[in-house]
Amino acid sequence: MSSDTLTRKDVPTAPRVRGDISERTLALLLLAPAILLLLLVVVYPVVQLLISSVHFIHLAQPWMGTPFVGLDNYVRAFEDPRFWNATTNTLMYIVVTVPGALVVGMGLALLANQPFRVKWPTRLGLLLPWALPLVFAGLIFRWFFDSRQGVVNDVIRRLGFEAPQWLSSPDLAFVAICIAIVWKTSSFMALVLLAGMQTIPRSLYEAAEVDGATTWQQFWRITVPMLRPAIVVALIFRTITAIQTFDIPYAMTGGGPGDATETLAMYIHKTTLDFLDFGYGSALAAIMFLISMAVTAVYLRHTRRESES
Repeated sequence: MSSDTLTRKDVPTAPRVRGDISERTLALLLLAPAILLLLLVVVYPVVQLLISSVHFIHLAQPWMGTPFVGLDNYVRAFEDPRFWNATTNTLMYIVVTVPGALVVGMGLALLANQPFRVKWPTRLGLLLPWALPLVFAGLIFRWFFDSRQGVVNDVIRRLGFEAPQWLSSPDLAFVAICIAIVWKTSSFMALVLLAGMQTIPRSLYEAAEVDGATTWQQFWRITVPMLRPAIVVALIFRTITAIQTFDIPYAMTGGGPGDATETLAMYIHKTTLDFLDFGYGSALAAIMFLISMAVTAVYLRHTRRESES
């Protein structure tokens, strides 16, 4: 038999030494710590959350115990006007701040991607807002929009206009919070997009210049299509964090005036820690978790369709 006609079965294999393990077993052993950590940090808390959401757990009424109530907490949520108000506010923050952060982040990324001789000051400027704690950013903008001592109203008065009560008006408070969120989160978007821009071959732009393409045409025909994966990743993370918006509105207005700027995360916080209603708060948190998973699934499905096309 010639060597050309040898099949895989004819090739001799090295004998397995006693005590050796298969590659599949080795892979499972190497992944075991990560799987265990995932079960402890993610799966176990989620399961406990779902269990709590179908029980009556009210620390202000300990004599009631923790009876099983089924879906009563979820029915209560859908009949709760404050839940719908908080959910609507959260959706409004998503609709305004996610595209806003993408647009501002794209501009910052394009600026940081310019061929500066010294690039570190520009990139440091991108890192500082992202590294700043959320509550600290909220307190800074609360001072900016303060009706008496704020920088914004001081500039408005110097221009000869009447200074508005930013944080006392529901509409103006919403605008102020959106500005603060866009400022804080656009740096993260810029860092993700900047990383994507640096993977685009320079030869594509040189060929486009030879063909007479303008800068605007190069942006829409080269930069945006090549950045789609980075844009999707940035949108997934930004949308999930927008659903969980808490720190900046809490630091700036505390959800006020009234509950005009209250988010779903803030309502969950008040329900559990202020009202001590852990059963109902768990149901609200479970709803927010399901919304986050649904949004992520939509983005991933869109990404899969683009990769297959």
